[in-house]
Amino acid sequence: MRQGDALDRKKNASPGLAGGKASSLMVGLDAMKSRIMPQDGLKEKDKIAKLPGQPDGVDFLQYGGYITVDEKAGRALYYYFAEAPDAASRPLLLWLNGGPGCSSIGYGAMEELGPFRVMSDGKTLFRNPYAWNNVANVLFLESPAGVGFSYSNTTADYQMSGDSRSAEDAYVFLVNWLGRFAEYKTRDFYIAGESYAGHYVPQLAHNIYHFNQLPGVTVINLKGIAIGNAVINDLTDEKGMYDFFWTHAFTSDQNHETIKRNCDFTFSGGTDGDACQAALAEASAVFYDVDIYNIYGPLCFDGNLTRVPKTTSIYDFDPCSDYYVQSYLNDPAVQEALHANVTRLDYPWSACSSDLPAWLDSTSTVLPLLQEFMANGWRVWVYSGDTDGRVPVTSSRYSVDALELPVKAPWRPWSAVDEVGGYSITYKGDLTLATVRGAGHEVPSFQAQRSLVLIQAFLEGKPLPDYIVE
Repeated sequence: MRQGDALDRKKNASPGLAGGKASSLMVGLDAMKSRIMPQDGLKEKDKIAKLPGQPDGVDFLQYGGYITVDEKAGRALYYYFAEAPDAASRPLLLWLNGGPGCSSIGYGAMEELGPFRVMSDGKTLFRNPYAWNNVANVLFLESPAGVGFSYSNTTADYQMSGDSRSAEDAYVFLVNWLGRFAEYKTRDFYIAGESYAGHYVPQLAHNIYHFNQLPGVTVINLKGIAIGNAVINDLTDEKGMYDFFWTHAFTSDQNHETIKRNCDFTFSGGTDGDACQAALAEASAVFYDVDIYNIYGPLCFDGNLTRVPKTTSIYDFDPCSDYYVQSYLNDPAVQEALHANVTRLDYPWSACSSDLPAWLDSTSTVLPLLQEFMANGWRVWVYSGDTDGRVPVTSSRYSVDALELPVKAPWRPWSAVDEVGGYSITYKGDLTLATVRGAGHEVPSFQAQRSLVLIQAFLEGKPLPDYIVE
C-alpha cells in the first residue's frame, strides 16, 4: 500500500461537524489534563547513540521513543526526533504523513526530508544533504495508534480511528513531548505534512488554537502550517484529479466531456449518478498503468535487496526505496537503536497500516480551518509537486481558489539553485500556494533540494526566491 491508497477508507466515514469546524475537539479540558504525564528523566533515555549503518560525521542529536497518550487504554505514539546541528537557534517543526494510516518514519524520515536514506541492501544509510533538519529541529510522529511502531494495548482502539481521535491524540502527544523536551516549550513551532495530513495538520493546529486560550495549559507557540499535495476539500480535490488526468493525456476527450456533463463537483450537486460513476471508473484506470504518485517516474520492477549497496544519488530517487526501508525498519537491531517496538508487536512494521479497518470520521473540507488560522495571523502554505496525479496541483489550485482570497503577490516562477524551482502566488491573509517543479506526491523524495529551499522560506517568513533570467 502506498501513501494515499488508503484514501478510500474515508468514503464511508462520518463527515464530522459541518464545515470542517471543531470535529477534532472530542476531549474537554479536564479530560485532556488528566492525560498529561510527568516526563522527568525520560529525554536522556530516548537519546539514540547511533543507528545501524549510519555514516560517520553525524553532527546532530537524534532521539526516539514513545509518548503515552492514554494511560488507561495503553495507547502510545512513537516519535523520531532529529535536531539541527545548531539546535538552539532553530525552530521546532512537526512532520506528519498521511494515508490515512501511513508512517512518518518510513516515508517522512527515511524517504523524504529526514537526515538519512536507506540504500539498496536494506542495511546501510547515506546522508541526505538537503534534510530539513538543516533549518529546523524536526519531529516525526507515527499517528494514529496502529501506524508504524505506535500501538494500543486496547485492540478496540484500532476500530476507533478517525480525524477526531487522531487530532486529539496528536495534541496530547505534543503537550507531553514538550514536557519531556522542555527547552522547546517556548520555541517557534510549525506543523507540516502531506497527503491526508491535509486533515491532520489543520485539525491539530485547531486544537492548539483552542487549548491555547484556556487556563492552565501549555501554550504552544504555533506560527504556521505547511501542507503538501494535501487532501483539503473533497469535491475540488476530486475534480482537480480528473482534470489533471485529461490535461496530462491519461484520458480521452470523450471521457472528459462525459465527466463534465454528468459529474457535478459541488456541495449542492453530487457524483453519484451511474453515468458519472462509469466515467470516473474509466478515467481511474490510470492508477494501474503508471505510478500515479509520480507520473513521469519509473516503476519498481525488482524490490529485492542487493548484497552490495547500489550507487545512490539524492538527485535520482529509487522507486524501490519502500522495500529498502521496510527491511531496515524491521531489523531488530534498528528497532533497538530507535527504542521502538518495545512491546514486540505481533505484526511487522509497514509503511502503511492494514490494521486500521475503518476510518470513523473525516471532514469534507478543512477550508474553514485555514480561514481561522489566517484570521489568527498564522502563516499558511499549500505546496504541490506538479507530477503527482493522486492529489495533483490542479486539486490544490481549485481548493485554494474556493477561498476567494484577494491576490497579494501574483503568480511567478521561484528559484532554486539558478533554476525554476516551481511557481507561487501569495494571497492576502498570508496564504501562499507554491508548486514544486518535477516533484511527485512526496515532494522531498523527488526534489530534495527544491523542497529545502521551500521549507526554509516558509520557516523564515520570506517569499520564495525570485527566478531572474539573466
